[in-house]
Amino acid sequence: METHDAGLGCEVLEPGAAPAGAADAGHRPPAARVRALAAGPLPVLVRCEADDEAESTALVALYAWLGARLFTTGHPRSARQALDMVASVAGGRPPAAVRRGLA
Repeated sequence: METHDAGLGCEVLEPGAAPAGAADAGHRPPAARVRALAAGPLPVLVRCEADDEAESTALVALYAWLGARLFTTGHPRSARQALDMVASVAGGRPPAAVRRGLA
């Protein structure tokens, strides 16, 4: 288990992991289910196990935005990048690079 705190308090886990004390939302749960579980006292686990790396990364970003904090995926590196992006957009951490565009 690897903690990746990007300002969200998230953890990226290996596929098949089942941490104790977590509300398991399952594999690709509906957004309403994740929101409902995230409103409760337990951290929410979502299984983002897909063969396609881009699909898995998109799932992690979506569910992190909805409030899930534990993710199982076979693509941990891209999942951590997605969590960093979500934390930056949510205002939990500064972006990795700041560039201003002047017209």
